[in-house]
Amino acid sequence: MSSPTIFSRLIAGELPCAVVYEDEETFAFMDAGQVNPGHVLVALKRPAPTILDVTEDEAAALFRTVHKIARAVQAAFSPEGITLLQTNKPAGWQTVPHIHVHVVPRYQNDGADLVWPRHDPPIEELKALAARIAAHHVVE
Repeated sequence: MSSPTIFSRLIAGELPCAVVYEDEETFAFMDAGQVNPGHVLVALKRPAPTILDVTEDEAAALFRTVHKIARAVQAAFSPEGITLLQTNKPAGWQTVPHIHVHVVPRYQNDGADLVWPRHDPPIEELKALAARIAAHHVVE
C-alpha cells in the first residue's frame, strides 16, 4: 500500500488544517495556498486517487459537498464568480493523488489564469468524437 497522502493525514487529524465542513464521506478544508480568500478544497475521505477510481455514489457525495461549499463561499465572500477545478493524474494537472475539488472564489483581474489551446473541429469530427465516447459508456 502506498503512503498516505497529505490529505489523508489532514483528514485523520495528524496535521493541522482549517476545517470548513465534514460528513461521513467528505471533508472540506481551506487550501493552504489561497488563490483568493475563501479557497476551499473538498476531498473524499476515502483516499481514491482520481475520479476514475471512485464509485458513482462517491462522486455524487463529493459534488453534493462541493455544491454546499460553493453556496457558502458565495454567501460569505460575494465573489464575482466561482471556479470549480477537479484534476486527474499528473498530465491532467493533479498534484495530490487523492480526489478533490477546488472551490475558488473569483474576481475580475485576480491574476488566476487557466489557459489551454483551443481547437475548433468541424461538426462531423465532433460527432465522431461523441460517438467514440458514447460507445464506451458502460452502465455498472
